[in-house]
Amino acid sequence: MSIAEKIKQKALELGFDLVGITTAAPVAGERSKAFNKWLVDCCPPNLQYLKNNLDKRFEPAKLLPNAKSVIVAAINYKTPSAIFSPAFYAGLKELTGKVASYAGYEDYHTFIKNKLCSLAEFIKTNVTEAKPQFRICVDSAPIAEKPLAARAGLGFIGKNHLLINPTLGPQLLLGEIVTDLLLKPDKPIKVDCGSCTKCIDACPTKALRPDGYLDARKCISYLTIEHKGNIPDELAEKIGGHLFGCDDCILACPFQHKAPACENKDFRYYPDRANLDLNEILNMTNDAFEERFFDSPILRAGLPHLKSTAHICLENIF
Repeated sequence: MSIAEKIKQKALELGFDLVGITTAAPVAGERSKAFNKWLVDCCPPNLQYLKNNLDKRFEPAKLLPNAKSVIVAAINYKTPSAIFSPAFYAGLKELTGKVASYAGYEDYHTFIKNKLCSLAEFIKTNVTEAKPQFRICVDSAPIAEKPLAARAGLGFIGKNHLLINPTLGPQLLLGEIVTDLLLKPDKPIKVDCGSCTKCIDACPTKALRPDGYLDARKCISYLTIEHKGNIPDELAEKIGGHLFGCDDCILACPFQHKAPACENKDFRYYPDRANLDLNEILNMTNDAFEERFFDSPILRAGLPHLKSTAHICLENIF
């Protein structure tokens, strides 16, 4: 068994659902050109930091001296369907706000990073002829993770701008190991969205444009998590009951419908975070907020912004 095959086997044993390998060569020029156009036309002021380190983002070899390969791993986070029984929905309070599926789990950044560190340690003990170097990335470095994941054969980038695996769908969380090891790369898959536009049609704010670009300034995930200041009225009314993030373009995807639910028992899921009581959020203290969501991506929004969005959700309900 080659070292590449051993790495993939170990990644699956660690709980990853997908793993692939690609080279550390620059990402194809059309991707970087499209990203630069997006920065000019569709990038909100609060995300202007994405303009930093553009040379590294599309050239992974610049993240690590002598880098030759990138190992890309993914975890399926589709909500376990057994959790959401009729009894669960019957028990929900009327005035609740929706939370994006990924935020119902523990913070994936820490979880995936720890798993990738374990994988890196495994590689070190199984490569005796050299001392391999690594750079582990989980939203912590400027790296074009979805194009690299597609190049490593994990899936394709859909019209919803997410990586979609034909079997596991679009609910995937990614992490990468950039290494100076020379590993046999995998081949991209030949699948795409075809003529389907269900995600574009489902977007409440029309942030998914027919020309293939995502106008992040209109995206509900951006507005409810990253946006600073007041949300324009014409967008606020389209947020509906989305309190933190949005899954509408994901749930509309045909690949998501037939995908299996997450079976990783180590990746903790909290059913009580799927829908949050809006009045509870409005009356919550900062200490209570940090205690309840100490290991959750929900912390990123901050309590003041979460309360502001809760007000919008209540206005939309009434």
